[in-house]
Amino acid sequence: MGEGEKFQLGTIGALTLSVVSSVSIVICNKALMSTLHFIFATTLTSWHLLVTFCSLHVALKLKFFEHKPFEQKAVVGFGILNGISIGLLNLSLGFNSVGFYQMTKLAIIPCTVFLETLFLGKKFSKSIQLALAILLAGVGIATVTDLQLNALGSFLSLLAVITTCVAQIMTNTIQKKFKVSSTQLLYQSCPYQAGTLLISGPFLDKFLTNQNVFSFNYTTLVVAFIVLSCLISISVNFSTFLVIGKTSPVTYQVLGHLKTCLVLAFGYVLLHDPFSWRNILGILMALIGMILYSYFCTVENQQKAAEATTLASQSKESEAEPLVNVEKGGAGVLAETVGPKNPLWMKEKD
Repeated sequence: MGEGEKFQLGTIGALTLSVVSSVSIVICNKALMSTLHFIFATTLTSWHLLVTFCSLHVALKLKFFEHKPFEQKAVVGFGILNGISIGLLNLSLGFNSVGFYQMTKLAIIPCTVFLETLFLGKKFSKSIQLALAILLAGVGIATVTDLQLNALGSFLSLLAVITTCVAQIMTNTIQKKFKVSSTQLLYQSCPYQAGTLLISGPFLDKFLTNQNVFSFNYTTLVVAFIVLSCLISISVNFSTFLVIGKTSPVTYQVLGHLKTCLVLAFGYVLLHDPFSWRNILGILMALIGMILYSYFCTVENQQKAAEATTLASQSKESEAEPLVNVEKGGAGVLAETVGPKNPLWMKEKD
């Protein structure tokens, strides 16, 4: 099996793990918050990150991965920014209607595309843009209901979108810049994410719910669901970094909307949640958008790989005949700058 095939299988595995773990934790948290009335979302997230860090520390001691320290300022800034983005998303939900909160989540994709185009020089083809537009329209139809606007809620949503986009773009760029794996980055940033939310979580939850997380009645069933949620979160956090590192922030957001559609379908089929033809139409549109996005991405990646292979072969041919190139007026100097010696995907791999 070639390196390209292994990379593709690894990407498919990361995407599958992300979908399964995320849908599982949504179901678990829905039971925890709706049925058992444990509504302290930010504090629960801080526990998720703390358990994830502890599990990774054990894995490090057992030598499942190697610790690779890199620029400390980047780790601290990235970890704190991730924690802030989670808190702002929760605040956005607290100060806005559910419909406007869904619009906030939809805005993350176009914002990410804009930031990557503006600051990283990344180009998105018209085919990709069309697929994303169909996807966002479908998710909007399926999930967005009422749109009640207010100044504070809109401002918090704007901050939540920007911080989330920047954090996810940093997840991808840091892994490639410092050549660290998703596990290594998650291990080093987890303490700062967890610390940010452990400090702010109880206050934020108190502000949003008027209840104290420390005075909640922790029955055996509540504790069992919290433990289960924390265990599933290990896979969720790991797969998030893995997917963004192997693909892109935009692909991760597309995957996130697939999870939303799956959760809606699960709620309708198994939990008999209210459903309408609007939900069905929206989910179908979203699935079409996801299929088109996957198809166009695959085609474009194959084209880039073919171009890179052609350039590499031309470069090798030029190096193999230096005397001929010199006799033709110094063309050998130009041949050295024809293109990279390795395919592009080799450089982008974790």
